[in-house]
Amino acid sequence: MSHDISDDTDLSLSSMEGVYVAPAVEPRPADGKKPFRAPSVRSGAVAALLVAAASYAIHYIPAVPFRIVSDHGIRRPISASIIAILVGVFVRNVFRLPPSVGVGCKVIARRLLPVTIVLAGAGLNLTDIAIIGFNALTITVLCISIATASAFYIGRAMGLTSSTALLIGAGTAICGTSAIIAVAPLISAEDEDVTLSVGTVNLLGIVLMFLLPFLGGALHLSDTAFGIWAGTSIHAVPQAVAAGFAFSEPAGTLATLVKLVRVTLLAPFIVALIFLYVRRSNRQPVTVHYSRLIPVFVWGFTAMAILNTARFFPALVFQLAPWLSVRAFTIPMSATLVDIGNYILTFVMAAMGLEVHIRQLASVGGKALLVGSISAAILCVTSLALIKVLL
Repeated sequence: MSHDISDDTDLSLSSMEGVYVAPAVEPRPADGKKPFRAPSVRSGAVAALLVAAASYAIHYIPAVPFRIVSDHGIRRPISASIIAILVGVFVRNVFRLPPSVGVGCKVIARRLLPVTIVLAGAGLNLTDIAIIGFNALTITVLCISIATASAFYIGRAMGLTSSTALLIGAGTAICGTSAIIAVAPLISAEDEDVTLSVGTVNLLGIVLMFLLPFLGGALHLSDTAFGIWAGTSIHAVPQAVAAGFAFSEPAGTLATLVKLVRVTLLAPFIVALIFLYVRRSNRQPVTVHYSRLIPVFVWGFTAMAILNTARFFPALVFQLAPWLSVRAFTIPMSATLVDIGNYILTFVMAAMGLEVHIRQLASVGGKALLVGSISAAILCVTSLALIKVLL
């Protein structure tokens, strides 16, 4: 049975990745090829902006489930970013949109998502995670190992090729499409292996992005526990970020940090893969650009967190006229940067939602989807159990 997936389908399957990581192998450009021209993003930007505005209007509806009043105050449990991607998916699949919208939205996601991640670092105080730092790293490493092994061995037992099974494991364990793209050349994966694994990992990542915040609330997880759970369990960077902030702002910041730790572990993961899989299978490894396996936005996030921890960001104090009822107010710069990042994140999530084509997502192979689902479930349960034990 053929599982070939068209370019349009691949666009939808990888739409939730959002962050570009340079491939491990760089092919030489063909002679005589026309220079690349960046596509126009105007139509995509307008559509995403309208979806984001509608999402904020829904977010502030003064009724359950968008507004919940309790003894602890007023909560809005459904974040604008989650609403944005749902509205975007609805618009994309109900209305006929010009192709330029999808192309523009993809450019928006790739360019702006790293900005939201960097700005999220302004809300992180590194001293707050000093107590759980080693435990969180231990949970992350164990989860990566278990997710990779479970996908590989279950996939082989169910008849998937070793390449497809390993790519599903890498995408589940590390960072979605980025990990798959980096690992594929090392194991000489076929196009079919890549498209199956990309489709499986991104479809399941979308499901977890919506599911985990509700499960976290039902399980009464703390912000710290949920942040680590989302960061260690959800496949792609934007999915983990969106789910974390859907639960709470502290959980979102911690989920971003833990997820970025997983991204940085892609380099040692590649090294381990070369020794454990490539050499044993007598495959010839290609040249790997390890310096490109850690995206620049990881360093930006770290730098912002260090600046915030050192209390480098000022608090702007505004003195008003004495006859006004409010004579002075303060705007913390770190909180402002985080708020700006949240607004941009909603815009990006709207753009990503406008890329997702549900019918094309349904073309993912059944066996690959089943293997990915089992591996993702094992990862979520393992992560939650380790959090309960170690935190």
